[in-house]
Amino acid sequence: MVKYEELRQKRLEENKKRMEELNLPLLTQALKNSTSPKPSPMKKTKPRVIGTELVALRRSPRVAKSPAPEYKEVVYYERVMIPRRLATPTKRDMSNFAYASDEERAASIEKAEKLEASLGSDYPILVRSMLPSHVSGGFWLGLPSNFCRKNLPRRDDTITLIDEMGEEWPTVYLAQKKGLSGGWKKFAVDHDLADGDAIVFHLIRPTKFKVYIIRVNNASESEREENVAAAAALCFSV
Repeated sequence: MVKYEELRQKRLEENKKRMEELNLPLLTQALKNSTSPKPSPMKKTKPRVIGTELVALRRSPRVAKSPAPEYKEVVYYERVMIPRRLATPTKRDMSNFAYASDEERAASIEKAEKLEASLGSDYPILVRSMLPSHVSGGFWLGLPSNFCRKNLPRRDDTITLIDEMGEEWPTVYLAQKKGLSGGWKKFAVDHDLADGDAIVFHLIRPTKFKVYIIRVNNASESEREENVAAAAALCFSV
């Protein structure tokens, strides 16, 4: 026990001597007595520009030794444009918009299929029953994927719609989305298409449809027979 106390006292004397050599007591006292406030940080100011000069950049030797960049050929297609028509589409009154019943829709489709049979199979034929999205709002007409893959262009193009009177309406065909976009609205408005109307699209040329409209409320059988005969005659005259 006496030996331990002697070693402890000796260690304390050594530590005290080292602290005096390092002036630690004086530094501690100086910090305690220091009451001066800290100086505020200096505000940073942007240097004033006195002039500019263009200099050549030194090129890194690593860049100079690197291989030349490779280029990939990019193909750009001409944007499909719809020629303007002199007549502007009339604004439709959608306050009296009527939705077709299932029976009315089925009846117009049945009449359209009879017309399809009378046109023969020399050219591809497509029958579409009009929905509200086709004849109002967005005016977008989607087409079946199989029909587009087999018969229509593989890139965006202009497809002309020819009505029963021989008048032409250019439309934009979007190949990736498989449908008619720009120009379809004008065709629908000019022909006053309604929900439930059945449309027969007869592809008489790679980018031309002969179009026949079967009205959803057309119940006159004699008038339908006359329209079928006129449609067949117009088809062979185009």
